[in-house]
Amino acid sequence: MQRYPMTPQGHAALEAELKQLKNIDRPRITASIAEAREHGDLKENAEYHAAREQQGFCEARIRDIEAKLGGAQVIDISTLPKEGRIVFGVTVVIENMDTEEEKRYQIVGDDEADFKGGKISVNSPIARGLIGKYKGDEARIETPRGVVEYEIMEVIYG
Repeated sequence: MQRYPMTPQGHAALEAELKQLKNIDRPRITASIAEAREHGDLKENAEYHAAREQQGFCEARIRDIEAKLGGAQVIDISTLPKEGRIVFGVTVVIENMDTEEEKRYQIVGDDEADFKGGKISVNSPIARGLIGKYKGDEARIETPRGVVEYEIMEVIYG
């Protein structure tokens, strides 16, 4: 069984999305299909085909979320020992050693990642290059533009 690491917030967000899909979106789409059926010939009924397509997307997303929640490995950073090591869930402040530009990222699960929001996937090249390191360490990260060297300025738990 595949395990999906996620923060408690990410787990709650997936549960909320699942509830929305099952209790609001699914019934709305079912009603749209029923209404479109009443319009007659289904072969040339664009409303019907659009509603069926929406239904397919909705059901696929429900299955996807249920699988992820079933394999969820919720990691609450507040329960981990604060030894200063970069692990899943921590927020890190890193400085590009060439440009001296600082960046702040929280390492989260794939579904929670939002690069512009400062949340990077645990499977991203940056996160993989940082995991296991400590404040003051240097990390060489392979990026599409080449190798970038960062110094770890801060590791924040919580």
